[in-house]
Amino acid sequence: MEEAAEEEEEATLDWRGRPSDPSKHGGMRAASFLLGLQAFEIMGIAAVGNNLITYVINEMHFSLSKSANTVTNFVGTIFILALLGGFLSDSYLGCFWTILIFGFLELSGFILLSVQAHLPQLKPPKCDMMHPGVDEPCIEAKGFKALIFLVALYLVALGSGCVKPNMIAHGADQFNTNSPKQAKRLSSYFNAAYFAFSLGELFALTVLVWVQTHSGMDVGFGVSAAAMAMGLISLVSGTFYYRNKRPRGSIFTPIAQVFVAAIRKRNLDLPSNTQILHGSQDNVPNNKSNGGNLLHTERFRFLDKACIKTQDQAKATESPWRLCTVTQVEQVKTLISVIPIFACTIVFNTILAQLQTFSVQQGSSMDTHLTSSFTIPPASLQSIPYLLLILLVPLYDRLFVPFARRLTGHESGISPLLRIGLGLFLATFSMIAAALMEKKRRDAAVRSGHVLSIFWITPQFLIFGLSEMFTAVGLIEFFYKQSLKGMQAFLTAITYCSYSFGFYFSSVLVSLVNNVTSSGNGGGWLRDNDLNKDRLDLFYWLLAVLSFLNFLNYLFWSKWFSYNPSTISSLVSQNNKEVNCEEGLMMASNPNNMMIKRVGGNDNYHSMP
Repeated sequence: MEEAAEEEEEATLDWRGRPSDPSKHGGMRAASFLLGLQAFEIMGIAAVGNNLITYVINEMHFSLSKSANTVTNFVGTIFILALLGGFLSDSYLGCFWTILIFGFLELSGFILLSVQAHLPQLKPPKCDMMHPGVDEPCIEAKGFKALIFLVALYLVALGSGCVKPNMIAHGADQFNTNSPKQAKRLSSYFNAAYFAFSLGELFALTVLVWVQTHSGMDVGFGVSAAAMAMGLISLVSGTFYYRNKRPRGSIFTPIAQVFVAAIRKRNLDLPSNTQILHGSQDNVPNNKSNGGNLLHTERFRFLDKACIKTQDQAKATESPWRLCTVTQVEQVKTLISVIPIFACTIVFNTILAQLQTFSVQQGSSMDTHLTSSFTIPPASLQSIPYLLLILLVPLYDRLFVPFARRLTGHESGISPLLRIGLGLFLATFSMIAAALMEKKRRDAAVRSGHVLSIFWITPQFLIFGLSEMFTAVGLIEFFYKQSLKGMQAFLTAITYCSYSFGFYFSSVLVSLVNNVTSSGNGGGWLRDNDLNKDRLDLFYWLLAVLSFLNFLNYLFWSKWFSYNPSTISSLVSQNNKEVNCEEGLMMASNPNNMMIKRVGGNDNYHSMP
């Protein structure tokens, strides 16, 4: 392990481009600056996104369904653009410069939003969307006014989308995963990152939303800009302490080479002995730029044809578009294998979209008084789970993880796959609680005119917050720890894509439900701006059913999935190829290509598929 750790240190650079020094660079000290950035960035973006539907309805005069779709499309775009940020970081810019460049773009978007909200010339005339006049109906923002709003909004989306995956990846890069002690600290870092996220969300959904409600959205957007500026200051302050992984060129080229080479050799037969495949295990010297050698696996064997070396290729150096190594092919197999796990979290994020749109409107139709003189902004309801998580995440990391680690031997206490599954299971109960509470609220309002307290809908937020602690952190840890060197930022971006698809699916689902449930005499479940006329409770029940079916689907794919072997080349001597038990890994010659891994710090070993 020490040799592998030294090699990883050589592959990381300090701010001057020199090899990093483990005594000066990296570790939790360096990661803390990234945690500060994450708290401030989410503080700014959450204050905008979580109260955006109120602004779009009251100030831009969009209908309820169009406003909900505007919000979900905005949030969805943020997370789909995370792929761009991950690609640019891993391929060309590196995490630090990607964060810095797009962080300033996000800051400029916040400033433009504040200007647009402040100037009456950039907004339609004021009116009450809930009680529009017959003679003077509310005018929806169009033309130049809508253009300014959308440009500002999507500048924020572009900046935030490219910043988000790199904050997590750059923080995780500060830990040397080949060091057992730092591997445990990496698990703690993921929990700390979610704690910083929760802290930023809590502040945004209480203080900043209160500012937006009582001082105006222009002031609120301005405070979001100030928070983003503080985040960039935190980023720059840690410059001297970072371990920086150098970009490796286009991350898509090696992937494309595997598919092209496999297709070109589609008519060849695979050898019965996989040891003769090009680059199989120890047949070639360690290629540091490729992250070391990976063990061959039997899944997606068609791709193994890219490693077949023909007689013509045996005497000459072959083009990488015609001949690939086993390691290169196994990395592509890993990418394909994680797709079903990723897909199973889309419905989970569709539920999150409802808590940021319809549940906020649900709270607007309830009694928001905490006392006779103090009211709770409906958007602040979303702070409830984060208040809970600020208490739970440290307890989870300091008490549960060490206890579970003794039982399972897993450095994270429980595996990321199990953590994701627990979250998906709990998400179903969030929608069940939402449906029951909406039915109670609607019946009270329609039958007796009674307005329930806003606290009746807190259970759906509490349950989902607990669910998100398991699923969101588990998914990021799962993707980051895959054996794909040089693609950590892009893999982290894939986790954010789940949010994107979830929010886009929410928009499609809302429109589909409206079309299916509409009749000749009236609109669909979510057609009106009045929740007392809509059937939001039935929509929540539909989501509860979808969530449970999605959980069953996840059980199948999580059982199907098996981790790819970890890199082994740095642990196997190239001279004598003997097993090195002292380094924590040993290779066993067996027909199933199993890896034997030491559990914890003792001499107990178990096989890893």
